Amino acid sequence: MVWGYCLALFVVGCFMKHVVSIFACAGLFVVANAQVSLQTASGALESAYAEWASDGSDSYNVYYSGAGASDVKVDAPLIRKYGSKYRVDVVGLKAGSYTLKVASVKGGKETASTTSKSLTVKAHDRAGFAFSNGHVPGAYNADGTLKSGAVVLYISESTKNTVKLDVVTSNKGTVTESVGLQNILTSFKKGYDKRPLVIRLLGNVTDPEVTDKGDITIDMGKKEGLSMTVEGIGNDATANGWGFRVKGTQDLEIRNIGIMNVDSDEGDNITLQQDNQYIWVHNNDFFYGHAGSDKDQVKGDGALDCKLSTYVTFSYNHFWDNGKSNLLGLKEGADGGYYITYHHNWYDHSDSRHPRVRYYSAHVYNNYYDGNAKYGAGSTLGSSVFMEANYFRNCKYPMMTSLQGTDVYASGTKRDPTNNGTFSKEAGGTIKAYNNHMEGSYTFISYGASKYILKGKETAIGDIDSKVDFDAYVVTSRNDQVPSSVKSYSGENTYNNFDTDKSIMYSYTADSPEQAVANVRAYAGRLQGGDFKWTFDNSVDDASSDVNQALKDALMAYKGSNGEVMEYSSSSSVIQSSSSESPKSSSSSVKVESSSSAKSSSSSETPKSSSSSVVSSSSEKTQSSSSSSSEKVESSSSEGTIGLANVMPTVSREIFYDSRTSSLVIGTSDVTRLDIVGVDGRRVNITDIKSVGDARVLDMSSLRAGVYIVRFKTSLGLQTMKFVKN
Repeated sequence: MVWGYCLALFVVGCFMKHVVSIFACAGLFVVANAQVSLQTASGALESAYAEWASDGSDSYNVYYSGAGASDVKVDAPLIRKYGSKYRVDVVGLKAGSYTLKVASVKGGKETASTTSKSLTVKAHDRAGFAFSNGHVPGAYNADGTLKSGAVVLYISESTKNTVKLDVVTSNKGTVTESVGLQNILTSFKKGYDKRPLVIRLLGNVTDPEVTDKGDITIDMGKKEGLSMTVEGIGNDATANGWGFRVKGTQDLEIRNIGIMNVDSDEGDNITLQQDNQYIWVHNNDFFYGHAGSDKDQVKGDGALDCKLSTYVTFSYNHFWDNGKSNLLGLKEGADGGYYITYHHNWYDHSDSRHPRVRYYSAHVYNNYYDGNAKYGAGSTLGSSVFMEANYFRNCKYPMMTSLQGTDVYASGTKRDPTNNGTFSKEAGGTIKAYNNHMEGSYTFISYGASKYILKGKETAIGDIDSKVDFDAYVVTSRNDQVPSSVKSYSGENTYNNFDTDKSIMYSYTADSPEQAVANVRAYAGRLQGGDFKWTFDNSVDDASSDVNQALKDALMAYKGSNGEVMEYSSSSSVIQSSSSESPKSSSSSVKVESSSSAKSSSSSETPKSSSSSVVSSSSEKTQSSSSSSSEKVESSSSEGTIGLANVMPTVSREIFYDSRTSSLVIGTSDVTRLDIVGVDGRRVNITDIKSVGDARVLDMSSLRAGVYIVRFKTSLGLQTMKFVKN
């Protein structure tokens, strides 16, 4: 009996060891007396995250190692509980390879731990005017690590009114205890506390008790030497019901936040009001606000506006059917000195102002205009707008100059500025256009052309004088200048050629329009695309500027994430529903950290490719992902059947794209739903799937070249991958 019992224990032990070895070899984790089971772990842009199921521990500690650091313990508020699942997001990482270790805590002591496989962290794309003159906006260094002596505040629904910070408020060193986010910011306005400030939002945060007419106002009183980052943690940080008003501030960064249902007096999601410089707003999701008093404010007022501010970059933001996306300029005047960059933004069925420009010198490149019912970019009042390598899909009027060209012809044959003017009869500016891609139903008149595009079709210019009535001056080389003889019809304003002035312009590398679409889809908006996603019906939403009532209803019903991605569509089909349960975290809400101010020599540019067979893969349910959606488009050096086996998580290696045969191969019966959509919004017919042995194969050879998105559902949830068909 004893020998039999021992033998049984030996067999069971060997079996369990074998099972553990299988999971370890699958690449998800390395085991040390493992009880914690990582469901997913991935690197992202200057961050990394992991999720795991509760094993009954009292709590968990998380450590990261990599890039010269070893077992650095992360702040407790970064570890949040969603039902029976936990998630950690580690921020402030410079580019490199890292591991995350999750340790169970029971009875006040760490017990078992699990370490992830190596995770790749990449740098943010720090390009644009915000980084001029040696500035690095925000409380992070150029390498993504915290600036020395930074103060970190954690703001959640439960701490928004009680968070405290001692702030220096006089030149004698007087310290004032400030309570609540707005009061802390007001204390910093005095300018005596020079510590870099990081404000981290956790989960769904509704209106704090103390606001400035319904907004949180960041006003540093035009003081220099202050730097601040406002950032969301994870994929579900949301400012719900309030926005950000910025004035008198420099070296500010706002990132990774979803902003919805704003009902403040100002009405904008984010607005730069006046006297700001070196501002970087990136990777945010902009949703509907409450309707304003004007008829053009039914979707809320401005999503991301800028006035009387300079050296600004707006990049990698996702605009979800906003009515008025980016108003730029107010009363700056024509003396110059106002510079801004818009790049890699996703104008997802938003209607207008992408941007609408007064006076500024604006560089607008690598943006994705995706089904825009009114117009793309508009130039007025002597502004100079350089439109470079943007992708326009079904954008009604891609580029407009006030009181000339499309603005007064409006797809007709008769010049009618009285009835057709879009920009309140303001004088025109000038748009220089280079290497932009336009497709679908659009109208565009190029300077000096004998033909123009009318509703997607090339048409004889007829009675239109294209040297007077033009939308943009199109060049064949990026460095071509617009001659001074080219003037706006109204105001006789000329282009200032800021983009070819080396004393003004910054260093950057533009994607091709096609690469830009892939990178925008992979990166724009919050981490992993956020926790709230909407699929538009292009057949309706491309041409409609009306409120999408189903989208509006879903936003109004949003109460916070339950740890899963909530996906909806214009048909009101709910794939995953919301929960009112907010993420839970422990520990204090204030953390003071210091870090070396040494800057990394690593490039802030991430690799790009024009011939990649595999673009990226991601898990929308974040169950298992070794290739994060926050990785840029990468080329593959392998030949033949590349497939997604090179980049997909282990659980999904049996679905891949075979570039040799232009086929999608499904090698598992676990796929219960499959949808394929091109970047132009067209759905791919998937009824002709053939069985080849144990696999199912979809022939995609008849599809045109481009980027395609594959969504499939398995027992692990809804997942997404992308591939390029050459």
